[in-house]
Formats: sequence, C-alpha cells, structure tokens
Amino acid sequence: MKRKKSETIHKKSRWSNYSRSDKIFLIAVYAILISLTLICLYPLYFTVIASVSDAHSVYRGEVNLFPKGFTMAAYELVFQNKSIWRGYGNTLFYTIAGTAYNMFLTLPAAYALSKKRMYGRGVLTVLFLITMYFGGGLIPSYILYTNLNLINTRWVLIIPAGLSVYNMIVTRIYFQNNIPETLYEAARIDGASEFSIFFKIVLQLSGPIIAVIALYYAVEHWSSYFSAMVYIRDTKLQPLQVVLRNILILNESAYQDALQASDATAETIENAAKQAYMALTMKFSLVFIASAPMLAIYPFVQKFFVKGIMIGSLKG
Repeated sequence: MKRKKSETIHKKSRWSNYSRSDKIFLIAVYAILISLTLICLYPLYFTVIASVSDAHSVYRGEVNLFPKGFTMAAYELVFQNKSIWRGYGNTLFYTIAGTAYNMFLTLPAAYALSKKRMYGRGVLTVLFLITMYFGGGLIPSYILYTNLNLINTRWVLIIPAGLSVYNMIVTRIYFQNNIPETLYEAARIDGASEFSIFFKIVLQLSGPIIAVIALYYAVEHWSSYFSAMVYIRDTKLQPLQVVLRNILILNESAYQDALQASDATAETIENAAKQAYMALTMKFSLVFIASAPMLAIYPFVQKFFVKGIMIGSLKG
C-alpha cells in the first residue's frame, strides 16, 4: 500500500512539474490517441452487435451503439451451413500450409543473403528486388498455372505465393544486425556446418522476427480471396472468403429476381427480402468468426512485434 501511495504521489508531483502548455499538449495527445483507438475498435464492435441484432434493423441502419432485437439466428444459420464450415476448413489449411511453406523459403533465403561473403549476393538481391516492381500480369500467370496443372487445385494458392521479398529483406536485415559474426566464427571453429549454424544458432536467436513474419504470412493467407476467385472453380476447394461472397451474391440476386418476376406474390417478395436481410447479418457473424483466430493469435505475437519489426527494418 505504501508503495502504491508513493507511486501516486510521484506521478502527481511529476504532473505538477509540467508547464501549462505541456499539460495542454499531453491532454490533446491523449485525446487524439483515445479517439483513434475508438475509431479503430468501433468496426469490430459494430460487427459483433450487428451479428446479434434483428436483420431488418441492421438493414435499415438502426443499429449503431447497442444491439437491437437480440437474436442468434445468424450464428445458427452459419453453424448449419456445411459450405461455410468447408470453406473455414479450407482457409485453415491454406493458412497453415501456406505459412509453413513461406517460412521454409523465406528464412533460408534471408540467412544466405545476410552473408556478406556470399558470392553473387548483390546480383541475387537485385533479382529479388525486380520482382517487387515487375510482374507478368494476370493472364500470363493464368496460362503458366494452367500449364503447370495448378488451376483448380489447392496448391495454386500456396506454391505461387511462396516468398514475399519484403519479408525476406526484413528478415535478412534482422539476421545481420542481431547475430554477430564472431558467433558464426566460434561455431565454425567448433566444427559446425552451415546447416547446424542455421538451425541451432540463427533460428534459436530469431524468435521475434520469426513470429512477426509468420503473422504477416498468416494474415495474408487468411484474408486472400482474389486468387481463389480466379484460379479455383471447385466449390469444395474455395476458402471462406469466397464462400461468403457467393452466399451474399446469391441471396441478393434472389431478392432482385423476386422483385422483377411478373408472377411474384407479396409473400414471395417478403420471403426473398427476409433472406437478403439475414444474409447481411450472416455476413457480420462470418466476419467475426473469420477474424477470431487472428485476434486470438495476435496477443501472443504482440510482444515480439515491435522488437522484431523495428530491428528488422533498420538499414543493413
């Protein structure tokens, strides 16, 4: 208790040492930071309250700060829809397998290019950098993947996205700045090979950057949908994002068809409207369910995030 009181008194005395202009500046900074935090958190909060609100109220824009007409109907429909769970499983597979494949390529490439004594290091770095600014385009890529028999397979979303040059460069600079050359020399004197140095020394000392880069890759795979729309036609292989898009488009088109049908009855139009409204609340419930794994993982990686990125982003 005495310690807490002393800390409180110390904070008050420190605050009293600030000038009036400094106090105004600090209050303004805190107000701006709190406002930005609320702005960033509100979309997630709105997603949650909209997913448990009455579908018609959400459609009319009546849900702002609190749920209206509390219901779990959207989540019940999500749990009953087999295509959604199949898409969820596909997304998990693409994220886990894709991230593992990305790390398998990124870490050794970054380690090799971090060696200043490596022959052709500058040329290889330039070749990697060129791919950041120039690409073949969608049509040549589609032709290439067709010739490689990757179209309409799971691997079309994993193999072509094997390496991010930006992530590789950040990892390379981390290796250069945090692992001293003397440690490599000592390992070589003890008879360690490059593979032993990489697995037993480099990876053991690079936890922060490995966690950060793995998170980058995982979020990229988890949020990806355009490639699946272009390269995968089999509904059994489509990720959750594409499944969600298809559900929304089908429900919306069904509503429009019901309105335009010449023999449409009031009951038919009402049922189609309810289906379209429910699709909207299902969208919010799916967004929350789809975001939950990334939100759950981030707190465990956050402690490495600042250290890994700040050190890995320094010019090497």
